[in-house]
Amino acid sequence: MFMMQGPNVMNRYTSHQFPALRILMSGQDKYSVVRTLGDAATMLISEWPGDDGEEYVVAVRTCLDAIRGTTPPNAAREALMRAADEAGIRYLSVVH
Repeated sequence: MFMMQGPNVMNRYTSHQFPALRILMSGQDKYSVVRTLGDAATMLISEWPGDDGEEYVVAVRTCLDAIRGTTPPNAAREALMRAADEAGIRYLSVVH
């Protein structure tokens, strides 16, 4: 079983470092809200329409690095937005 340790482990569950995005996947009537690194990883790995785009691969890698604490969460958010642009997926930044 893979276990993460250290002070950054909980970053994937917090939203203050990952401003929320609303993402409209093709064929869905409503937006999915991505609030955390965990949400981003789940969307990329489980819900993304394809897994062969260059920006998609970078987004997955960056998101996993951010969960490990080796990359800032905002880098994962930016990579997710680039992957969405590449895939023609619309997104909207959520302002609190």
